[in-house]
Amino acid sequence: MFKLREIRESKGLTRNELSKLSGVHSQTIEALETGKNNPLNAKISTLLALCKVLKCKVKNLYPEEKNIA
Repeated sequence: MFKLREIRESKGLTRNELSKLSGVHSQTIEALETGKNNPLNAKISTLLALCKVLKCKVKNLYPEEKNIA
């Protein structure tokens, strides 16, 4: 399971707040969190923008068995 929602909520941010801070559209964030978009196919620029705000590494967004970077 992609961990974006878990990390976002642990930082006390709503999807809209994360969207405004990262420049990533809230619908993109929702699609990643709900599995509508496969997180393995996400643009690296999107993931980096989210991670910058969330203060985490891209690999932290993925379960350990699917760690990528």
